[in-house]
Amino acid sequence: MSLNKKNLAIYFSFFFGMVLHAQESQPKDSILTENLGEVVVTATRTVRQLSSLPLPVTLIPQKQISRSGVTRLDEILREQTGIVVTPDATVGGGEGVQIQGIASDYVLVLIDGVPVVGRSGGNLDLSRFAIGNIKQIEVVKGPSSALFGSEALGGVINIITERPKTEKISGQITHRAATFNNQNTTVSINQRKGKLGYSLFVDRLSTDGFDLSDDEDDGERQTVDPFFNYTFNGRLYYDFSDKLRLFASGRYFLQDFDVPDGTSEERDGNAQLRLDHALSDKSQFEYEFYYTNYVTNEQEVDPIENEVLLDNDFDQQLFRPEIRYNYRFTPASTLTVGGGYNFESLNRSLFAEQVTFDSQYAFAQYDFRPIKKLNIIVGARFDNHSEYNSQFSPKISARYNITEHFAVKGSVGSGFKAPDFRQLYLDFTNAAGGNYSVFGKEVELQGMQRLIANDDIITDNEGNRILPVPLSELGEPLNAESSIGYNLGFGYDKGKFRGDVNFFRNDFTDLIDTRILATKRNGANVFGYINRESVYTQGMEIDLRYRILEQLTLSTGYQLLYAFDKDVEDELAENGAFARDPETLETIRIDEDDYFGLENRSRHIVNAKLFYEIPKWEANANLRVVYRSRFGLSDRNGNDFLDEFDNSFIDGFALVNLSFGKTFFKHYQVQLGANNLLDFRGTNPFSSVDNQIAVNPGIQVFGRLNFQF
Repeated sequence: MSLNKKNLAIYFSFFFGMVLHAQESQPKDSILTENLGEVVVTATRTVRQLSSLPLPVTLIPQKQISRSGVTRLDEILREQTGIVVTPDATVGGGEGVQIQGIASDYVLVLIDGVPVVGRSGGNLDLSRFAIGNIKQIEVVKGPSSALFGSEALGGVINIITERPKTEKISGQITHRAATFNNQNTTVSINQRKGKLGYSLFVDRLSTDGFDLSDDEDDGERQTVDPFFNYTFNGRLYYDFSDKLRLFASGRYFLQDFDVPDGTSEERDGNAQLRLDHALSDKSQFEYEFYYTNYVTNEQEVDPIENEVLLDNDFDQQLFRPEIRYNYRFTPASTLTVGGGYNFESLNRSLFAEQVTFDSQYAFAQYDFRPIKKLNIIVGARFDNHSEYNSQFSPKISARYNITEHFAVKGSVGSGFKAPDFRQLYLDFTNAAGGNYSVFGKEVELQGMQRLIANDDIITDNEGNRILPVPLSELGEPLNAESSIGYNLGFGYDKGKFRGDVNFFRNDFTDLIDTRILATKRNGANVFGYINRESVYTQGMEIDLRYRILEQLTLSTGYQLLYAFDKDVEDELAENGAFARDPETLETIRIDEDDYFGLENRSRHIVNAKLFYEIPKWEANANLRVVYRSRFGLSDRNGNDFLDEFDNSFIDGFALVNLSFGKTFFKHYQVQLGANNLLDFRGTNPFSSVDNQIAVNPGIQVFGRLNFQF
């Protein structure tokens, strides 16, 4: 255990030692006597008012999602402060999400509190999650391993679905048509009658796909091929009594791509059963059983020889029973304890055999107020895993209300993550999503040799293959990684104005990150994994909201991010380094100031949202702008880090989205809008001169009709 973790353990023990003292004289919790307004459950696994939390949390309500006109999870997340949606090298890959500069591998995605799986191609593709039936999205930033385990090192995204409320059958039917023949139809039905409540949700999405390449010799191949998908979700609520409630949910997702000379299919299903058992007003058990199965089948066939070039089957299963117990000593102090078991298996055609692992875990959290103005949350989790050593992950958070409107809050937490099977054994080519490839550490050398033999790698003007990472460096073992994260924030909320400032730092040891091994002839990239010996991300987030007029609200956000490899910094400060100018081929000296940082991280991210309501006309309008400053994709001048002289940078760009909505006859709503209004396309620096690859398909116009009943 590192020194930092020893200190955390001491603090953890100290705060738990305060528990007994805190029980003796507790003030009445004013939160429970207020109108809770915006409440969240993900940050503490209990219902908490958003404005009272000691953690950095983003809440995206249903109203904001509906007015934006978006239909998929990635679309709404990319407009939030401190959250960056990062496609695989910007060429048609599955889109993941960074939080505070931490890659998507460390961000846990939940639906109604249970995890989704399916990182077959690297990122967990957020575009496969329809959001037409949700109540809100909760994003917890920073280490959350103390409650949710190792996959939550960077944060948690929880999609919370809407509960039925009325005895009369209600619901909505929506159809949205957009550019690229994008057709999205949604039907939802809800009813709550006596003790029984249920909801049904169906979503269908289809598109003709799009091509980011100017090369007309590609034939029928596109960056994103035509596809269709369906999402089915059914939920059941039943109250046996005031003290015993049942929740059951089932979700099924299927997606098929129209791939020339091949197939690409995706299936994702899960089932959840939860019993909420209140023993008393203060004491409650939650029993939960969860099963999920994610399956893909991808096959590529040589159209001339009719030979199977790639047959990629992926079958991942997770079974998890969990039990949680909450005890409220006073209105201002709650103890949460729980434990569970994970059993996961992965069967893949490119693996030698089926791989499995299991783990047992237990966690505890105490949320209390030693004095009226101070809220402290202290918690920890213990994981016993079949693939790595047992791990203890503590976390401490605190909030102090300096005045009624101004508060300071902070948190410190640690985490641990071992290389997963994907990072070790993945051999994946996404034929449907831009033909990018991802190789695990154990198979990256063989994968690159196969691509070279097939003449799939781009060459320079002299016919030499461009390999940012030499073959001699491939196949070195990956180490497990650990981290500790800090957040310190200030919040002000009064009248028309609300503002939050949060400073963060995350220190990683042996961070597992992606890097580009090579670029294919069609512009798609080949990815591998690497340990960064000692890496940190640090910066600042600012969120401001001001109600300019009664019906006009402006929200703005800004993230400043520094993401560096400490070893590179130290080496540059001590000895400097050298690189080859990609244009002149001359040798250049690299100093510490020339080091740009980790790949795919922008120094500046800015967003602004302007929402305007016209009640008299039953209409609304909104304008949303997201700016991302330039970022680099990979080292290309031979010194194994990204510097200012590399030519792999994508210039900064802004995405402007606009939509208008109007309600007719109370039940009908028409919405018109455009995403990427400025028609930004950009250029991929890895593409060749004769085959320009854009980074965005351009402006996307949409119209949406909604009927509520």
